[in-house]
Amino acid sequence: MTQLSEAQRAFIRDNAYYGVLTTLRPDGSPHSTVVWVDADDESVLFNTFIGRAKERHLRADPRASLLVLNPSDGYEWVSVSGSVRLETNGAVELIHHLSRKYDGQDFPAAALARGERVTGRIAVENVDSAGFDS
Repeated sequence: MTQLSEAQRAFIRDNAYYGVLTTLRPDGSPHSTVVWVDADDESVLFNTFIGRAKERHLRADPRASLLVLNPSDGYEWVSVSGSVRLETNGAVELIHHLSRKYDGQDFPAAALARGERVTGRIAVENVDSAGFDS
């Protein structure tokens, strides 16, 4: 399995840069959505509600790709692809962490009441990037 370099991991982990997650619809066509992202030592992480299109697509086909772009420099980006494992354990804690990272506060309780959250863990199989020393 390929791994992110420490610089690539920090780029995802330490910046509130949005990611574009692409999953596969049942007919094989791509479906892309904007997500909040984070990275740990093993995976690239995102979070969503159970029942959303990306979650349904990943249950049927776990392959996905994610592009994270520096909005101030279009020549600095990281793209990963791999299989996604969906986990409900710890999903609420992750959405609060992501909300603090992107919005500066916990995820709204009213939004949490809309349904169960799930964390997607992308097992990085391929990495492409620009703006990083190799």
